[in-house]
Amino acid sequence: MAKTQTFGDKLKKKKMDPRVNVKVIKWYHDPERGSLRSLERMIKLDDLSTADKADIIK
Repeated sequence: MAKTQTFGDKLKKKKMDPRVNVKVIKWYHDPERGSLRSLERMIKLDDLSTADKADIIK
């Protein structure tokens, strides 16, 4: 017979990451198009107080 597995059993197996996912949006001027462009990335931070210091690169 097949073992019945509940959703709670699946959650017990997963290891929870203590870091927080944050979406960083950076605006920059594109000289080729002459307009503003946005750059979006999801990053993981250890502490939300450092969110304002997070920087992403094209």
